Amino acid sequence: MAGDGLSLSYSGCNFLRQRLVLATLSGRPLRIRKIRAKDEDPGLRDFEASFIRLIDKVTNGSRIEINQTGTNLYYQPGLLYGGSLEHDCSPSRSIGYYLEGLLCLAPFMKHPLKIVLRGVTNDQVDPSVDVLKATALPLMKKFGIDGESLEIKINRRGMPPKGGGEILFACPVSKVLQPIQFTDPGKIKRIRGTAYSVRVSPQIANRMVESARSILNKFLPDIYIYTDHMKGVSSGKSPGFGICLTAETTNGTILSAELASNPQGQGAAVLPEELGQNCAKLLLEEIYRGGCVDSTNQSLALLLMTLGQRDVSKVLLGPLSPYTIEFLRHLRSFFQTTFKIETKTPEEEHMGGQKVLMTCVGTGFSNLSKTIR
Repeated sequence: MAGDGLSLSYSGCNFLRQRLVLATLSGRPLRIRKIRAKDEDPGLRDFEASFIRLIDKVTNGSRIEINQTGTNLYYQPGLLYGGSLEHDCSPSRSIGYYLEGLLCLAPFMKHPLKIVLRGVTNDQVDPSVDVLKATALPLMKKFGIDGESLEIKINRRGMPPKGGGEILFACPVSKVLQPIQFTDPGKIKRIRGTAYSVRVSPQIANRMVESARSILNKFLPDIYIYTDHMKGVSSGKSPGFGICLTAETTNGTILSAELASNPQGQGAAVLPEELGQNCAKLLLEEIYRGGCVDSTNQSLALLLMTLGQRDVSKVLLGPLSPYTIEFLRHLRSFFQTTFKIETKTPEEEHMGGQKVLMTCVGTGFSNLSKTIR
């Protein structure tokens, strides 16, 4: 990484989303070179190009230059505009890939964002729409991004490889973010979940629910897993099934885990029983890792803390994921914000794995695009 004046320069295709999102928020131009330059098929992939188009849609006046081979990208961010939009996501990554970026940008638009995204709703790579709906929205509410219009609605489910799903994401505009002190995760009080199946027998969802409950019932009585079987047009274009579980604590922490079946024609067939049991074990592992924010949303929490008012925010996290560690480096490059990181051993916290207490002072970021009435 090297910065010439205001613009920042990187090489390689890693963490492209992080860089584009932070460049848009900080208003700093960005140059990325050598994107898969040595591959047989060099340059940007279709899902990355689709993400760049999405950023272009939600901003006004962005300048994007890509060379012929797609290995060099220059991006000069415009103002975040928002409004009512539609976007067709590339089916090679799920809608969650695009939605994670939008969750970071949406509160700072000029007009409230209301966007319809089409593509794959649940796959094995990115956080599914269900998990983001269950975990990211309550997290945003803690920072004061609230209102009836904050919602993620699943109109149709779409499984890989062909997709065909559709969701609506709406988010109100926020002028400033509140600082948070979120250091006590609380105790697990209930587990909720959704077992979904499309273009397969509706019985499969019930089989996943039973096998997940067979493990979780040993720990907790309050478990409710919905079955969601979509038919006809709303079931997308490919068969598949999966399960998403969330554990909620007494203090409003929500931890999640999910698994989906292999895409049609790829890999071995998975039994619904195995999927349900493995997802329950994943949830228990996530509870063991603990913290006040689950590992999917660590970077979103850190970003909202950075953009808060000039006040101290604290949050207790489980072990940091590699993605989060890189995100912290990017926050330092784009916003000159560094976090104080204190490790908490399991003995101090009396539970689970090692925790990390993250403390920072907000940059006092205010929404420049919002019209003052």
